[in-house]
Amino acid sequence: MIEDAIKAADELIKLVPFLGNNPGKEEYEHALEMVERLLMHAPDSSLAALLTAKIEHYENNDPELAAFNARIAALPRGVAALRVLMDQHGLNQSSFRDEIGQRSLVSRILNGERNLTVDHIRALAKRFNVSTDVFIEPVHHITG
Repeated sequence: MIEDAIKAADELIKLVPFLGNNPGKEEYEHALEMVERLLMHAPDSSLAALLTAKIEHYENNDPELAAFNARIAALPRGVAALRVLMDQHGLNQSSFRDEIGQRSLVSRILNGERNLTVDHIRALAKRFNVSTDVFIEPVHHITG
C-alpha cells in the first residue's frame, strides 16, 4: 500500500508540480489558477484543499510575498484592500478617475495623507463587486 501511495503521489506531482518540493513562482501562479477553477467546478475536491494549504505555506514563506503581506497588514484596511485589488487587477493610480478622482488624490489616499470618503467606498465596492465593509475599519467596542 505504501508503494502505491508513493507512486500515486509522484504521478500527482508530475501533473501538479506546485505540490512538489521547492515550487517556483510559475508553479505558484498555475496553482492559483487551478484552485480558482476547482473552486468553481469541484469545490469539495481534495485537490483544492491540498493546493490551498500549499499555497498558504508558499505565501507565508516566500520573501517577496511575505514582505508584501507585511506592508499590507500595516496599512489601514481601506488602503490595504485598494492596494490588493490594484495588484490583482493590474491597475495604477490613474485607474480610479470615476471612483476617486484625480491621480494625485488617489496617491494621497494610498500614502495615508487622505482618507477614503463614503462616496469613494461605495464606488469602489460597486466597481469590484465587493461589500463596502472591505474598505471600512472594524469598530472595536470597549466592554466592561
